[in-house]
Amino acid sequence: MRSIYIVLEFSDEMSYIAMVPNRTEDRAMKVGYARTSTADQEAGLEAQIRDLQAAGCEEIFAEQVSSVATRPKLEETITFIRKGDTLIVTRLDRLARSTRDLLELRDCIKAKGAELNVLNLGDTGTATGELVFTVIGAIAQFERKLMLERQREGVAKAKNEGKYKGRPAKLHEKLDEMRSLDRQGIPRAKIARQVGVARSSLYRLLAADA
Repeated sequence: MRSIYIVLEFSDEMSYIAMVPNRTEDRAMKVGYARTSTADQEAGLEAQIRDLQAAGCEEIFAEQVSSVATRPKLEETITFIRKGDTLIVTRLDRLARSTRDLLELRDCIKAKGAELNVLNLGDTGTATGELVFTVIGAIAQFERKLMLERQREGVAKAKNEGKYKGRPAKLHEKLDEMRSLDRQGIPRAKIARQVGVARSSLYRLLAADA
């Protein structure tokens, strides 16, 4: 069996080199997909890769990207698999962003004549496995919605208590306030502290008005 080397890029800082069989060979393969949301989760990505290798994956596609963003490596994975292949992931939330997304991906994989194997669920090809697959996907989506709901509640509470400042305003959005304070004769060093900008930025912006 002839092999080639490929580089699977996770981020600008990290890559993973795997030796995989040449895809020109017409035979079934175990193909792995791994994902973490951010670049600071390299250990989690490495753990997924180890699990996928232990499961016999001959090629692994991996990326560090949020589930709500475009996932180019997932698209490459779906394009790569053929009839008879098995796509393996460690957990459902590494694959899909919602129950609907999960079921659509599952149907796409089946339409290509491949199977999906989720390591922490066992065999999802049986009727019982498919039921568990769908229920777990729904629970994962429910948990994500709860998390977002708690986040919104936390922001609302912080706003009511006067502790939430939101995103910092851009300099041009603070310019009118800086001009007004400057006209009042307030020292510019004090204005910079009050408005929350660097003194160099304050002097530069007000000098442009002169």
